[in-house]
Formats: sequence, structure tokens, C-alpha cells
Amino acid sequence: MLGTMLAKTLYCLSILGLVILVNGCDIHAPRTRLGSLPTPPPGPRFYEPDELGEHSYGHNPFEKNGIVYTCKAGHIDITHVRLGADCTKYLINKTRKALMKKDEEFTFNVSLELSRHKVKFGYPEYWDSLSREKKEKIAEIIAFEVGPYLAFNATIWHEILTWFGVHFIGVEPEFNSSFSWEDIYSNLLGTKLAVEAIKDTEHTYNKAMTLAINRKLKKLDARPRSTAIYAVEKMRGKWYTGVLIIDTLRKNMDIGLDDGFVSPVIVPGICYGAVPESLAVPTIVILPICGFSMKYEIYPYEWEKGKILRAIYPDGNGKKVEPDKHFAILMYRIKRQAVEKYGYIID
Repeated sequence: MLGTMLAKTLYCLSILGLVILVNGCDIHAPRTRLGSLPTPPPGPRFYEPDELGEHSYGHNPFEKNGIVYTCKAGHIDITHVRLGADCTKYLINKTRKALMKKDEEFTFNVSLELSRHKVKFGYPEYWDSLSREKKEKIAEIIAFEVGPYLAFNATIWHEILTWFGVHFIGVEPEFNSSFSWEDIYSNLLGTKLAVEAIKDTEHTYNKAMTLAINRKLKKLDARPRSTAIYAVEKMRGKWYTGVLIIDTLRKNMDIGLDDGFVSPVIVPGICYGAVPESLAVPTIVILPICGFSMKYEIYPYEWEKGKILRAIYPDGNGKKVEPDKHFAILMYRIKRQAVEKYGYIID
């Protein structure tokens, strides 16, 4: 038993070189940002790819958010990228602090949502015998997996809530934009860029995120503002209807359940020969290797919680959602409803 524990400890420490300490201490929850739909003005905002301003975990009037079109990933909602990134940074810090204090659990909630997310940890027997330095090293390794994993699942939960009719502002038709074709990919991209930015020890997190976004947009072959607008006009009546009140007819419900990757939705006839770039969804494979366990649960408190929970617990006795177990059930139901009830096109 001790030999196995020691082996796990040494393995975790051996991959420390892949992990760099979190820079900054933004432990407060990320601020609210309002996303945009990839549909024509006056609703959304379109910017040139190189005019997006400085990223800011806090408030910054110079940060610009809107839609950018890329050849390899289609439309990107920069707001969702920033939200996914900041949520990832927040949860990396939360995880690291919890592990260092040997907390059995921590909770968090996403801005404007009533749902409570609960994360429970199980610790290996060797944990108490380690020096603080070794604990910090292992906590960093685990946090860089758990943070993106929780953040990505939290953004999926947001889309599920809107599908079931939850309104966060009261006036925006959230259901119409639920699972719009750019949301999931943009959120996931944000989690990836956050890890890249946090590991950039030469810059502050905000500066590193600004640079990471710019680099990634170039790699995805971002097109000018005029192309982004042309791309959405091209799909009017096919992927969406409406002007002031938009209904997105094309939904990307790919959350990586089938192959572990999220694929983008590409507008046909914009970038001939471009190869779409899929993104791998975050995993938490390092936890059992290091002797840890984790349970992630979501407790909905929204008015619509009954509809969501009944989709999982037909007997009406359940009170929580376990993403690993229940997201597949919910997505199966949502996809069927999208096609059979609403006639949506889904990916």
C-alpha cells in the first residue's frame, strides 16, 4: 500500500514541469458579461479581429466583445471566450486553495444563476505526510485539470438552463439563443486560452489573455469584420430568423459526449479548403492517478428546476444533477425536442 502511495506521489511530482504556478490571486467570481448572437446588426457587435482591446478579469471600458468569424472555427463569440477563461482561472484558484487546506468540498455559482455547484474531494492517505512544498506542486497539477473541467461543465449547464426556459435578465429571449451554433465552442476555447495565459509567467493574466486571444484568432484564420457580417447574412432564413428578436435555427449541441471533442460549425462558401479545428474537452484523469477522488454536483434553485430534475428522475425524488452521469440524459432529451418539437438543425 505504501509503495503504491509513494509511486503516485512521485508520478504527480514528476510532471510538475508541465505546470506553472497560477499568477495573480483573482479569487473573486468573474464579472457578468453579455454575449452576442452571430446575427446581423443591430443586435450583436462585430469587431475587427485585431481591435478587441485588452482583456480584463475586472471591469475595463476598453475591452471589446462581439462576434469574429474564423475560417477554421466559424463564428467566435469573444464574450463567451472571455467568460470561459475567467471562470477557468477562478476555479483553478478555488481548487488549489481547497486542496491546500484539505477542504472536503467547496461550492461556487455562475453570475446571474441561482444554481449551486458543489465539488467534493477525497484525499489519499499520503497527503498529510507531505511537506507544504510537495502539496503545492501536486495541488497545482490537479487544479490545472479540475479548473477547466468545472468551467466547461458550468457553461454547458448555463445552456441547459436557458433551454428549459430560465431567464437571467428578464427581457432577452434566452431560449431562442440556447445552444446557438458558436456558444459551446467559444466557451471551450476560453478554457484552453485561460490555461495558456495563466502559465505565461512573463505577463499579468489580463495581458496574457489579450495576447492568447490574438494569437489564437490568427491561427484560426480570423477574417475581417465585413466577412463576419457577410457570413451571417448568408445564413439568414437558414440558420436563424428575425431581426430584433432572433430565433437560432441552427444549434451546436456537441459537448464532446461521443468522441471527447467539440467541433465548430462552419458557414459554407466562406473559406474554401479550410480544415475545421476541433477542441478536446477537459478531463480529470490525473485525480485517480494521484490518489484523489472528486464528485461534482449541481443543485438547481431556479423556478424551472422541476422540469430539469424530472427529466433525470421520473419519480420526482432527485434534487441534484451530476454532470458525468446526467448531462448525457439531458442532452438526449434536448436534442430530440430540438428536432421533433421545434424543427431545429442540430450538430
